[in-house]
Amino acid sequence: MDLIHDYEQQYAVLTAEITAQIGRLSTSSGANTAERNKLIADVDRQLEESQELLEQIGLEIRDIPQANRPGYTSRLNCYQAEWKRLQQEFTNAKRDRSSSNKGAAGGYDSVDEFDEIGIQEDQKRRLLDNSERLERTGNYLKDSYRVVLETEQIGTQVLQDLSEQRETIQRARGRLRETDAELGRSSRLLNSMMMRAMREKIVLIGVAVAIFLVLFLSIYFSISSD
Repeated sequence: MDLIHDYEQQYAVLTAEITAQIGRLSTSSGANTAERNKLIADVDRQLEESQELLEQIGLEIRDIPQANRPGYTSRLNCYQAEWKRLQQEFTNAKRDRSSSNKGAAGGYDSVDEFDEIGIQEDQKRRLLDNSERLERTGNYLKDSYRVVLETEQIGTQVLQDLSEQRETIQRARGRLRETDAELGRSSRLLNSMMMRAMREKIVLIGVAVAIFLVLFLSIYFSISSD
């Protein structure tokens, strides 16, 4: 799960860079071709990297327990939808808008005046869109960081519970060993008492036999003497 969080953070940072690059590309109609081509190449590369990150997140989700998958799958679907939207905006930004600009210039005194006003309005709109996307990206990062903290807290709690359970098991083992020792001592004491009782019983039987013999002999000799 930690690896998924790392991928999510990398993806959030990368999409923020892509958003900024698309914004620059959208307002670079008057820039030279080399600069525009460089922006397009950078965004292409970043889109590929972000797509690879999404694929890695999908592979990692398959390896986590089934009970934990729905939340990660839902976030992955949001990332994929965001990626498709960025790709569409990138496609729109690459289009040449010169023909539409020329057709719409009739309401202004000159084409230059129209271009200047149109670019300013477009820049404002793009800046607002970029601000919204950056805010969403920041929210994604905050959510990811919150999930990381919650996961860390859960892991710490689990370790504490395991430590307490280990101590409980060790105390139970100690009590079992003490009980076993007490049973051993009790067994030896019981055996000793049984042996002593048998010896006393034998002694009593011997004394009874001796008394019986003495009485028998006394009676016999008394009768014989008469």
